[in-house]
Amino acid sequence: MRDSGDRALRESFALELTRLARFWRAKLDERLRPIGLTQAKWVTLFHLSQGGDDLQQKDLASQMGIEGPTLVRLLDALEGQQLIERRPDPGDRRANRVHLTAAAERLMGDLRARAVELRNEVLAEVSDEDLRVCVRVFDKIMTATPTGGGDETT
Repeated sequence: MRDSGDRALRESFALELTRLARFWRAKLDERLRPIGLTQAKWVTLFHLSQGGDDLQQKDLASQMGIEGPTLVRLLDALEGQQLIERRPDPGDRRANRVHLTAAAERLMGDLRARAVELRNEVLAEVSDEDLRVCVRVFDKIMTATPTGGGDETT
């Protein structure tokens, strides 16, 4: 069993990690709003660009961790901006595949440049060694098998 100092440290870590994720997304959202992208839209485009640009809608929803109807509304908006195309899946008549358009590919270049700029600014005072430690810790957390039995919520 961990002592109260350990528990407080772990709770603080979990809370700070959550705050950092929100901070990072909010800052990136600020940078991308001028090019017409809300957080939901840029996250969708990012997943498509990382996921092979020929995903079934259901696979994209699963990859993003959202429900199908939520994704449909996002795709409707992105299609309206001519950033994606939905095409019937030749192997499954009930499904659509989602593709980035040439306009989206150009926009992704701008998105990536703005993300790199933000990353460079936010991490300017963080050493490479500190980043390596963080990445190692995050990897440990992501690969750890939950043991259960704990009463901690964060």
